[in-house]
Amino acid sequence: MVIDLDKCTGCQACTTACSMENNTLPGESWQDVLFYNAGEYPSAQMKWLPRPCMQCENPSCVHVCPTRATYKDPDAGGIVFVDWNKCIGCKYCMIACPYGVRFYADEKPLIEPDIRETFPSDNGQLWSPPYQNPEEDWRRGIGIQPPGVVSKCTFCYHKVRLAPEGVADLDEDNPEVKEYVPACVRTCAPKARYFGDLDNPESQVNQLIGDKHGVRLKDHTGNRPQVYYLGAGAGVPAFTPADREHDA
Repeated sequence: MVIDLDKCTGCQACTTACSMENNTLPGESWQDVLFYNAGEYPSAQMKWLPRPCMQCENPSCVHVCPTRATYKDPDAGGIVFVDWNKCIGCKYCMIACPYGVRFYADEKPLIEPDIRETFPSDNGQLWSPPYQNPEEDWRRGIGIQPPGVVSKCTFCYHKVRLAPEGVADLDEDNPEVKEYVPACVRTCAPKARYFGDLDNPESQVNQLIGDKHGVRLKDHTGNRPQVYYLGAGAGVPAFTPADREHDA
Protein backbone atom coordinates (compact mmCIF):
# COMPACT_ATOMS: atom_id res chain seq x y z
CA MET A 1 0.00 0.00 0.00
CA VAL A 2 1.14 3.52 -0.83
CA ILE A 3 -0.27 6.64 0.86
CA ASP A 4 0.38 10.07 -0.63
CA LEU A 5 0.41 12.60 2.22
CA ASP A 6 0.19 15.51 -0.24
CA LYS A 7 -3.21 14.23 -1.35
CA CYS A 8 -4.60 13.02 1.98
CA THR A 9 -7.08 15.52 3.45
CA GLY A 10 -7.58 13.77 6.77
CA CYS A 11 -11.28 13.22 5.99
CA GLN A 12 -11.24 9.79 7.73
CA ALA A 13 -13.38 8.19 5.02
CA CYS A 14 -10.90 5.32 5.15
CA THR A 15 -11.62 4.85 8.86
CA THR A 16 -15.38 4.77 8.29
CA ALA A 17 -15.18 2.46 5.27
CA CYS A 18 -12.95 0.02 7.13
CA SER A 19 -15.28 -0.03 10.12
CA MET A 20 -18.32 -0.74 7.95
CA GLU A 21 -16.54 -3.37 5.85
CA ASN A 22 -15.10 -5.28 8.80
CA ASN A 23 -17.75 -4.74 11.49
CA THR A 24 -15.27 -3.27 13.96
CA LEU A 25 -16.49 -1.76 17.22
CA PRO A 26 -16.49 2.04 17.75
CA GLY A 27 -12.95 3.01 18.69
CA GLU A 28 -11.49 -0.15 17.16
CA SER A 29 -10.01 1.71 14.20
CA TRP A 30 -7.98 -0.60 11.99
CA GLN A 31 -7.47 2.34 9.60
CA ASP A 32 -6.78 5.24 11.92
CA VAL A 33 -5.90 8.84 11.09
CA LEU A 34 -3.73 10.49 13.75
CA PHE A 35 -4.04 14.26 14.22
CA TYR A 36 -1.32 16.30 15.90
CA ASN A 37 0.19 19.79 16.03
CA ALA A 38 3.57 20.54 14.48
CA GLY A 39 5.64 23.64 15.14
CA GLU A 40 5.06 26.47 17.59
CA TYR A 41 2.93 29.61 17.60
CA PRO A 42 2.56 31.56 15.37
CA SER A 43 3.68 28.97 12.80
CA ALA A 44 2.01 25.91 14.31
CA GLN A 45 0.09 23.63 11.96
CA MET A 46 -2.36 20.80 12.40
CA LYS A 47 -1.20 17.71 10.57
CA TRP A 48 -2.45 14.17 10.19
CA LEU A 49 -1.06 10.75 9.48
CA PRO A 50 -3.10 7.80 8.13
CA ARG A 51 -1.98 4.65 9.91
CA PRO A 52 -3.07 1.18 8.77
CA CYS A 53 -1.38 -2.06 9.77
CA MET A 54 2.02 -2.01 8.08
CA GLN A 55 1.92 -5.75 7.16
CA CYS A 56 5.65 -5.84 7.88
CA GLU A 57 8.12 -8.08 6.09
CA ASN A 58 9.81 -8.80 9.43
CA PRO A 59 6.98 -8.24 11.93
CA SER A 60 7.93 -8.09 15.60
CA CYS A 61 4.39 -9.19 16.49
CA VAL A 62 5.02 -12.58 14.90
CA HIS A 63 8.26 -13.14 16.82
CA VAL A 64 6.72 -12.60 20.26
CA CYS A 65 3.48 -14.58 19.87
CA PRO A 66 3.72 -17.57 22.26
CA THR A 67 1.01 -19.59 20.51
CA ARG A 68 1.98 -18.74 16.91
CA ALA A 69 -1.46 -17.21 16.46
CA THR A 70 0.07 -14.22 14.67
CA TYR A 71 1.70 -15.29 11.43
CA LYS A 72 2.61 -14.20 7.93
CA ASP A 73 0.89 -16.06 5.12
CA PRO A 74 3.18 -16.37 2.07
CA ASP A 75 0.20 -17.50 0.00
CA ALA A 76 -1.56 -14.20 0.79
CA GLY A 77 1.12 -11.81 -0.35
CA GLY A 78 2.83 -11.77 3.03
CA ILE A 79 -0.16 -10.31 4.91
CA VAL A 80 0.04 -10.69 8.68
CA PHE A 81 -2.97 -12.48 10.19
CA VAL A 82 -4.17 -13.42 13.67
CA ASP A 83 -5.53 -16.96 14.01
CA TRP A 84 -8.38 -16.48 16.48
CA ASN A 85 -8.46 -20.22 17.11
CA LYS A 86 -4.97 -19.95 18.63
CA CYS A 87 -4.94 -16.43 20.11
CA ILE A 88 -5.08 -16.35 23.93
CA GLY A 89 -5.32 -12.56 24.25
CA CYS A 90 -1.96 -12.18 26.02
CA LYS A 91 -1.36 -8.87 24.16
CA TYR A 92 2.35 -9.54 23.62
CA CYS A 93 1.85 -8.62 19.97
CA MET A 94 0.25 -5.31 20.95
CA ILE A 95 3.28 -4.44 23.07
CA ALA A 96 5.74 -5.52 20.37
CA CYS A 97 4.03 -3.62 17.53
CA PRO A 98 5.73 -0.21 17.17
CA TYR A 99 2.77 1.18 15.22
CA GLY A 100 -0.10 0.71 17.68
CA VAL A 101 -2.37 -0.96 15.14
CA ARG A 102 -3.65 -3.95 17.11
CA PHE A 103 -6.77 -4.01 19.25
CA TYR A 104 -8.19 -5.96 22.17
CA ALA A 105 -11.89 -5.15 22.02
CA ASP A 106 -12.96 -6.94 25.24
CA GLU A 107 -11.92 -4.00 27.37
CA LYS A 108 -14.05 -0.97 28.25
CA PRO A 109 -15.19 0.64 24.99
CA LEU A 110 -13.60 3.91 23.94
CA ILE A 111 -16.99 5.25 22.93
CA GLU A 112 -20.21 5.04 24.93
CA PRO A 113 -22.81 3.60 24.94
CA ASP A 114 -21.38 0.11 24.65
CA ILE A 115 -22.77 -1.19 21.36
CA ARG A 116 -22.05 -4.74 22.51
CA GLU A 117 -24.95 -4.40 24.95
CA THR A 118 -27.24 -3.23 22.15
CA PHE A 119 -26.32 -6.18 19.93
CA PRO A 120 -25.30 -8.94 22.36
CA SER A 121 -23.65 -12.06 21.03
CA ASP A 122 -25.65 -15.22 20.48
CA ASN A 123 -23.20 -17.28 18.47
CA GLY A 124 -19.79 -17.07 20.11
CA GLN A 125 -18.92 -13.66 18.69
CA LEU A 126 -17.97 -10.65 20.77
CA TRP A 127 -21.14 -8.98 19.48
CA SER A 128 -23.74 -9.71 16.80
CA PRO A 129 -24.80 -6.66 14.76
CA PRO A 130 -27.70 -7.02 12.31
CA TYR A 131 -25.31 -6.45 9.41
CA GLN A 132 -22.40 -8.89 9.17
CA ASN A 133 -19.74 -8.66 6.54
CA PRO A 134 -17.46 -10.30 5.50
CA GLU A 135 -17.85 -14.06 5.86
CA GLU A 136 -15.94 -15.28 8.89
CA ASP A 137 -12.51 -16.81 8.59
CA TRP A 138 -11.20 -17.11 12.13
CA ARG A 139 -7.92 -18.64 10.95
CA ARG A 140 -7.10 -15.30 9.36
CA GLY A 141 -8.85 -13.01 11.83
CA ILE A 142 -11.61 -12.04 9.42
CA GLY A 143 -15.16 -11.32 10.52
CA ILE A 144 -16.41 -10.53 14.02
CA GLN A 145 -13.98 -11.83 16.59
CA PRO A 146 -14.78 -14.08 19.52
CA PRO A 147 -14.07 -12.78 23.05
CA GLY A 148 -10.50 -12.71 24.29
CA VAL A 149 -8.55 -12.26 21.06
CA VAL A 150 -6.57 -9.51 19.33
CA SER A 151 -7.82 -8.04 16.04
CA LYS A 152 -6.14 -6.07 13.26
CA CYS A 153 -6.30 -4.89 9.65
CA THR A 154 -6.03 -7.64 7.02
CA PHE A 155 -5.78 -5.38 3.94
CA CYS A 156 -9.35 -6.61 3.25
CA TYR A 157 -7.96 -10.00 2.32
CA HIS A 158 -11.49 -11.34 1.87
CA LYS A 159 -11.76 -8.97 -1.12
CA VAL A 160 -8.17 -8.96 -2.36
CA ARG A 161 -7.95 -12.78 -2.56
CA LEU A 162 -10.69 -12.81 -5.23
CA ALA A 163 -8.76 -10.57 -7.63
CA PRO A 164 -7.57 -12.14 -10.90
CA GLU A 165 -4.14 -13.69 -10.57
CA GLY A 166 -1.25 -11.59 -11.84
CA VAL A 167 -2.97 -8.20 -11.58
CA ALA A 168 -0.33 -5.54 -10.89
CA ASP A 169 -2.62 -2.96 -9.25
CA LEU A 170 -6.05 -2.96 -7.66
CA ASP A 171 -7.50 0.38 -8.73
CA GLU A 172 -11.06 1.44 -7.97
CA ASP A 173 -11.16 3.26 -11.33
CA ASN A 174 -10.72 -0.05 -13.13
CA PRO A 175 -14.20 -1.64 -13.37
CA GLU A 176 -12.68 -5.09 -13.81
CA VAL A 177 -11.03 -5.10 -10.37
CA LYS A 178 -12.79 -2.44 -8.30
CA GLU A 179 -14.74 -5.02 -6.27
CA TYR A 180 -11.44 -6.47 -5.02
CA VAL A 181 -9.92 -3.18 -3.84
CA PRO A 182 -9.47 -2.77 -0.05
CA ALA A 183 -12.26 -0.65 1.43
CA CYS A 184 -9.95 2.14 2.60
CA VAL A 185 -8.40 2.47 -0.87
CA ARG A 186 -11.67 2.33 -2.76
CA THR A 187 -13.36 5.00 -0.66
CA CYS A 188 -10.44 7.49 -0.62
CA ALA A 189 -11.92 10.60 -2.25
CA PRO A 190 -8.65 12.39 -3.12
CA LYS A 191 -7.09 9.09 -4.32
CA ALA A 192 -4.32 9.30 -1.77
CA ARG A 193 -4.10 5.52 -1.45
CA TYR A 194 -2.78 2.95 -3.90
CA PHE A 195 -2.68 -0.83 -3.63
CA GLY A 196 -0.79 -3.31 -5.75
CA ASP A 197 2.05 -5.79 -6.13
CA LEU A 198 5.28 -4.38 -4.67
CA ASP A 199 7.28 -7.14 -6.36
CA ASN A 200 6.02 -6.24 -9.83
CA PRO A 201 8.26 -3.54 -11.39
CA GLU A 202 5.37 -2.58 -13.69
CA SER A 203 2.93 -1.89 -10.86
CA GLN A 204 1.92 1.66 -10.04
CA VAL A 205 2.81 1.25 -6.37
CA ASN A 206 6.31 0.09 -7.27
CA GLN A 207 6.84 3.01 -9.63
CA LEU A 208 5.43 5.58 -7.20
CA ILE A 209 7.76 4.44 -4.45
CA GLY A 210 10.74 4.75 -6.77
CA ASP A 211 9.78 7.99 -8.52
CA LYS A 212 8.63 9.85 -5.41
CA HIS A 213 11.07 8.40 -2.90
CA GLY A 214 8.59 6.54 -0.74
CA VAL A 215 9.50 6.15 2.93
CA ARG A 216 8.40 3.67 5.59
CA LEU A 217 7.20 4.46 9.10
CA LYS A 218 9.77 3.76 11.83
CA ASP A 219 12.01 1.90 9.44
CA HIS A 220 14.78 1.88 12.04
CA THR A 221 12.92 -0.85 13.97
CA GLY A 222 13.79 -3.40 11.30
CA ASN A 223 10.17 -4.43 10.75
CA ARG A 224 10.36 -3.39 7.08
CA PRO A 225 6.74 -2.23 6.55
CA GLN A 226 4.94 -2.88 3.28
CA VAL A 227 3.16 0.49 3.55
CA TYR A 228 4.99 3.45 2.00
CA TYR A 229 4.37 7.19 2.38
CA LEU A 230 4.86 9.79 -0.35
CA GLY A 231 4.78 13.56 -0.56
CA ALA A 232 6.32 16.63 1.04
CA GLY A 233 5.17 15.39 4.43
CA ALA A 234 6.69 11.95 3.94
CA GLY A 235 9.45 12.79 6.39
CA VAL A 236 6.84 12.93 9.14
CA PRO A 237 6.47 9.13 9.45
CA ALA A 238 10.06 8.90 10.72
CA PHE A 239 8.36 8.87 14.13
CA THR A 240 4.83 9.09 15.45
CA PRO A 241 3.15 11.96 17.30
CA ALA A 242 3.61 10.02 20.54
CA ASP A 243 7.34 10.02 19.92
CA ARG A 244 7.28 13.78 19.46
CA GLU A 245 5.66 14.22 22.86
CA HIS A 246 8.19 11.87 24.43
CA ASP A 247 11.14 13.73 22.89
CA ALA A 248 9.72 17.05 24.09
